[in-house]
Amino acid sequence: MYLGQTKHMLGNWFYLHFTENNGMAFGVELGGITGKLILTAFRLLAVAGIIWYLIKQINEKAHTGLIACITLILAGALGNIIDSVFYGVWFTDYVSYADKGSYFLGRVVDMLYFPIIESHYPAWFPFWGGQDFTFFRPIFNIADTSISTGVLSIIIFQKRFFGNKLDEPLLADEPDLYANKEN
Repeated sequence: MYLGQTKHMLGNWFYLHFTENNGMAFGVELGGITGKLILTAFRLLAVAGIIWYLIKQINEKAHTGLIACITLILAGALGNIIDSVFYGVWFTDYVSYADKGSYFLGRVVDMLYFPIIESHYPAWFPFWGGQDFTFFRPIFNIADTSISTGVLSIIIFQKRFFGNKLDEPLLADEPDLYANKEN
């Protein structure tokens, strides 16, 4: 597939749509070579932080579900880094921009598109009245799915993963921060 090419997979609600994403989620860009380098540096630092946090949680014998979610986030982040750092070097036959052969200036390939509902806003609808509407417009990749699944699972299962710390009894040597203090 080439840039912008679409292949219908399952009727009119799932397409493979080859897109090169210059920036972050939803195509947000920092702009220019400096912006791409800042974004790549941020991604690398974020992955280092995720690895540190994962090791810390493993050592503290955290909930297995939390470790699995952090691993999903890490795997997705690594997948996007591999795309953004090496894409222009490894796949130069398919690259459609001038930065061929440059490390850290690549783009992330997004390809999954699920336009489940395609309609238009009613004329009376504020701001967007009469405009076309597509439910689930973003085009994404497997790495994005991995990150989103990990984050959503942490949010949904946070009580199971972290417990309710306020209900735990205090240790004898810990001060009770919620006790009334006399002046």
